[in-house]
Amino acid sequence: MLRKLALAAGLLWSIAGAAQAAEAGRVVFVAGQAQVGRHAAVQDADVGEGDELSTGADGYIYVRTIDNGFLILRPNSTARVVAYAIDAKDPSKTQVKLELLKGVARAISGQGVKQARQNFRFNTPVAAIGVRGTDFTVYTDQQTTRVTVLSGGVVMSGFGANCTAAGTGPCEGRDARELFAGQSGLLLEVQRGNNVPQLLQNPALSPDQAEKPRSDEPAAKAVQAAASPVTANLDPQRSEQSLNNVRQAVQVSPPAPGPAPGPVVVVPPPVIVDTPRPDVPAVQEVFWGRWESLAGRPAQLGRIADPDMEMATYYSSYGITRLKNSALVMPTDGTAAFKLLGGEATMSNSGGDRVANIDAGQLSMDFSKRTFATSLQISTATDRASVVGSGVITDKGMLYDDQRSDTVIRGYLGGPHAEQAGYIFKNFSNPGMTVSGVTVWGR
Repeated sequence: MLRKLALAAGLLWSIAGAAQAAEAGRVVFVAGQAQVGRHAAVQDADVGEGDELSTGADGYIYVRTIDNGFLILRPNSTARVVAYAIDAKDPSKTQVKLELLKGVARAISGQGVKQARQNFRFNTPVAAIGVRGTDFTVYTDQQTTRVTVLSGGVVMSGFGANCTAAGTGPCEGRDARELFAGQSGLLLEVQRGNNVPQLLQNPALSPDQAEKPRSDEPAAKAVQAAASPVTANLDPQRSEQSLNNVRQAVQVSPPAPGPAPGPVVVVPPPVIVDTPRPDVPAVQEVFWGRWESLAGRPAQLGRIADPDMEMATYYSSYGITRLKNSALVMPTDGTAAFKLLGGEATMSNSGGDRVANIDAGQLSMDFSKRTFATSLQISTATDRASVVGSGVITDKGMLYDDQRSDTVIRGYLGGPHAEQAGYIFKNFSNPGMTVSGVTVWGR
């Protein structure tokens, strides 16, 4: 039986410490044939744990969750709310699990999910998806799942021995792969029987092509969540004000920390001789920051929150920003060696996180091949570790690991002629230890 909401979604979220165990949200917009459980979906219909949502060939359902997120179901789709228990006072007790059985759905993280990303799971018949604070769209049938990211990032893994459908939270073993909104035009795909997602650049395979969004679907904007309840008119021709309220309720945030794919053997990078640097005054354009405490160090935002900066890339606890409207002319040939200018590192094991030193580093680039190679020497008072990685350079100056090494890298080139660089890293090559951090470089 459908139950009426007693309070607006914002008030529900503000009741500190009250774990919402049964009520997941309510329907704020319906068009065409759509059902919640055995009943036709109607305005203000309550959606609870265990409820199945389905749409026909012309059906759409927009559900606003109790923590001000959204679940949007497009035509010919079926989804299930397995769990939606939000504990505002103790996020470690939050548990959210959604399933898309077939079709296309869009999930926009609410405040409760953002505070407990480690306890969120989005399952399909073949894959598990976790979030980095996120707005993403999924297509699935019984054999294939594809995901694209509108804001934030996701971590995805096919089901196998190390990732089961019965699990909770993201699967983040060596088979997992991540996708961020900054990787424009890319999607992750999992085929049944292949645990490792494939990174594809094929717009024809986008979930938006399988079932197109309505023109009034919320835009991926970082706007403040609405404090008042969202209402909707069941007639899509007379629901513009309701849909405006839905649009204004969307909120996104930076990704949460999380481990990345595990170790494989790599070859140390070669030493490349620098070519002459263009005679252009160097103005620092690349900066790093950390938006949460780590290893006893307080959050260090640096310039990542400045209004004159824009996010270039982010991973784990770190972000790299660049000056807005900065012009980057990518070299088309030649090689370059960069000098380590600064950064920070952390060593983590079963004993916790420890501050580490970056003793030495190397970063070299081959602009003709659009590849880079890097190595770092990291130490604490008792341990030493080597970090080795390699990857590709995109046309826009982004640095991405090539997934052949045991080091995840997200970075960016800056300066008028790519004479600056910064990257975030996480390394798993040292048994029982994870080494992570951020570095900045110059020529």
